[in-house]
Amino acid sequence: MQKIAGIHHITAMVNDAQRTIDFYAGVLGLRLVKKTINFDRPEVYHLYFGNGSGDPGTVITFFPWAKQPKGRIGTGQVGSISFVIPAGSTEFWKNRLQKFGVKFFSSVRFDEKHIAFQDPDGLELELVEREEEFSHSGSFGGIPSDKAVQGFSGAMLISVQPHKTAEALENILGFECLGQEEGFLRFKSEASVGNTVDIKLTPSVRGLMGAGTVHHIAWRARDEEELHKWRAVLEERNFYPTEIRDRHYFKALYFHEGGGILFEIATDPLGFAVDEPIEKLGQKLMLPSWLESKRQELEKTLPPVEVRVLEGDQK
Repeated sequence: MQKIAGIHHITAMVNDAQRTIDFYAGVLGLRLVKKTINFDRPEVYHLYFGNGSGDPGTVITFFPWAKQPKGRIGTGQVGSISFVIPAGSTEFWKNRLQKFGVKFFSSVRFDEKHIAFQDPDGLELELVEREEEFSHSGSFGGIPSDKAVQGFSGAMLISVQPHKTAEALENILGFECLGQEEGFLRFKSEASVGNTVDIKLTPSVRGLMGAGTVHHIAWRARDEEELHKWRAVLEERNFYPTEIRDRHYFKALYFHEGGGILFEIATDPLGFAVDEPIEKLGQKLMLPSWLESKRQELEKTLPPVEVRVLEGDQK
């Protein structure tokens, strides 16, 4: 049985591009590794944030569209997104969030300390301390490299039918079930980042797509050959996957699992350095070849944005 390595990326809906950059780069210190457009709606940015090179398991992406209504987190969605921080950095992050006026609370789940808070659009986020060695490169603003966010620790799913979501994770994607605790069922994969998935077992309201909600969660395929194998498995099990789509930085397919959550499987290659050098990632609007002829039109339509050190970090 082939197994998913872990989370590839998570994509969410927000209203304001600059506000999102200020929060995820300015406050959390993630690197903007790609500034492109939503291939299905070119008038909307697609912003990718991750570690220094945008490795799979570290990347959160956004469709910022001012006109979309506020969503509601609930069933059929990813309920919260957890990031890994280095061991011993919890107090640093509590102080940092407080400095930027971000309200938070502390909790423990499966013997791990969580700092829970929301982004400006209401996405539920967590920071989780772990002992593993990571390779985050660089620092930003007031965040030294030894305190920096390392990537995902995992995600919490809110399913219409938790047993069906659990079945898909364990019997289709190959996650290992670690057990149940206080209303959550935990699964783990083999990757070093993005390797835990919790399913909420208690009732929730129905999720409504919109700003402040997750659009989909993507899982890792080693390469395109493995992606084709996953498509065959999904078809055999009646999950009705889409055709394989070219997302320029990876190939991908999509399907809804039995609990109503949109899953993607995406290839680790090609990566974000395919169209610009690593040291310049995220600085220029990057377009696929079929939209390059519309660059001037798109640059006039899209709002100007920049990565900037926030006032609280300026000395």
